Amino acid sequence: MGHITGFKEFKRELPTKTAPQERIGHSREFVGAYSEPQLNQQAARCMNCGIPFCHSGCPLGNIIPEFNDAVYEQDWEEAYRILASTNNFPEFTGRICPAPCESACVLGINSSPVAIEEIEKHIIETAFAKGYVRPSAPLLKSGKTVAVVGSGPSGLAAAAQLAKAGHTVTVFERHDRPGGLLRYGIPDFKLDKGVIDRRIKLLEEDGIVFRCNTEIGRDLSGQELTSTFDAVVLAGGASIPRDLKVPGRDLPGIHFAMDYLTQHNRRVSELELADEPIIAHGEHVVVIGGGDTGSDCVGTANRQGAASVTQFELLAQPPKERTEHMPWPNYPMVLKVTSSHEEGCQRYWGVNTKAFLGNDDGKLQALLVNEVTWETDVMGRPMRFEEVPNSEREIPCQRVLLAMGFTGPRTAGLLAELGVELDERGNVRATEKTYQTNLPNVFAAGDMRRGQSLVVWAISEGREAARQVDMFLTGKTSLPSKNAVGMFA
Repeated sequence: MGHITGFKEFKRELPTKTAPQERIGHSREFVGAYSEPQLNQQAARCMNCGIPFCHSGCPLGNIIPEFNDAVYEQDWEEAYRILASTNNFPEFTGRICPAPCESACVLGINSSPVAIEEIEKHIIETAFAKGYVRPSAPLLKSGKTVAVVGSGPSGLAAAAQLAKAGHTVTVFERHDRPGGLLRYGIPDFKLDKGVIDRRIKLLEEDGIVFRCNTEIGRDLSGQELTSTFDAVVLAGGASIPRDLKVPGRDLPGIHFAMDYLTQHNRRVSELELADEPIIAHGEHVVVIGGGDTGSDCVGTANRQGAASVTQFELLAQPPKERTEHMPWPNYPMVLKVTSSHEEGCQRYWGVNTKAFLGNDDGKLQALLVNEVTWETDVMGRPMRFEEVPNSEREIPCQRVLLAMGFTGPRTAGLLAELGVELDERGNVRATEKTYQTNLPNVFAAGDMRRGQSLVVWAISEGREAARQVDMFLTGKTSLPSKNAVGMFA
C-alpha cells in the first residue's frame, strides 16, 4: 500500500475531456491524460483491501491493488508486468470497458471508487512508450496448429495465448482488416484504430498469421478447416441484430446500428464503402435502444451533423444510485450518462414503438409510439409491460437506428456446416469448464458461446479457451487461469 491514508486525502478525479461542442467536430479520441501528480494521487487512493473485491468484479481477475501500488511507486515495468499477466489488451479495456471492477471497489461503498480503468490505460500507454511491450512467443514451437475464427477481442486473446504456448496460430477474419467489433463496431472517438493496428503488429511479430477477407463456410469449408488444423477456436461473436418488426419496417432510412457504425468507421479510416451511404447530416435521428451501442450511434450522429438526436428505451428509467436489489459489490444497473449523451441527446424511457410512418413519397417521416409501465418481480427485475392508455404520439424523424442488441451468432454457413450443437439461446454449446463443443477439436469462446457481453468478458473467454486448447493439444498447460487469481482462487 503506497500511501496508507491516500483514500482519505485524495478525491477521485478523471482526466479532462475536450468540450462537447469542440469534439463533435472530429472523430478522434478526446480524453486527456493525468499529470504525473494526479496519477500518483489516484493510485494512492487504492486501500489494498484485505479482500480485494475488485478482483472478482473483473472478469479477467486483474491484480488491481498490486499494479496500483507499482504505479504509486512509479515502477512502470512492474506495473505493466502485473497488468499483462492477466490482461492481453489493457489498451482496449482501458478505453471501452464499463469497469465492473470499479463497481466492486471497497472504497465505493461510501465514497467514489478508485479510477481503475484510467490507471490501467495509463500503465499500458506508458509501457508502450518505454518499450516494455514486446513479442512474447517462444522460439521453440510445439508443432501444433490452431485456427481461430474471428479477430474480435475474444479471438485475438485466444490467438495471443496460444502463440505464447508455442503453437502456430492462424486467425481468419471475414472483413478486410482484423479487429472485428473493435475495428468496425466501436467509434474512433472511443478507440482510435491506430491502437488496434499497434497491437496487431505485435501479434504478427509473435508469428500469428491473419487471413482477412476469408469467411469460413464460404471461402474455406469447415471440413477443410478442421482437417487442416489440429484445433479450431470459434470466436465469431454474436452478430445477428435484434429487429423491430412493426408496420413500416421496410421504409428507407431505418438501419441496424452496426451497419451504421461500421460504415462510419470505414469512412473515417478512408476505406471503400460497399453500400449506399448512411449519413445523418441535417436529419432528425431516433436511436432505439439504450445501451452502449445506442450511445455510440448518438455520438456518431452528432459528429455527422444531425439536426437532432433522440434516444429511447422500452424499459423504465434506471435509478441513479444502487437500490436494495443491487447490493455492493454486484454490478449495478443504474442510469448511465455517457460522453455521447453529454454532446446532445433527448432521452426517453418506457417508450414502445408501434409503427414507422412514411409520407406520400414513401419516405420515413415519423415514429408512432406510446408509453408503457412495467411490472417487476420481487428483485426489481422487469417482467411485463402494459401500454398507458391515450399515450400515443408521433416523433418526427428521417433516420432510425436500431440498437437493441444481438440475438446470437450466425448459424448459416460455418456452424451449420460443422454441425456444432447450439444451446437453448442459439449460442454454440460449450461448457465454461472446457470451452469444447460436441466436436472434439473445435472450441468456442466469447459472444458466440456466452451471448452478447462485454469486451472484458470476451478477452477472458479467449484466454480460458486457449488454456483448454493447449491442454487438449499437449496434455498439460502453463497458461494461467483466472481461477488461480485473487477472489477466483
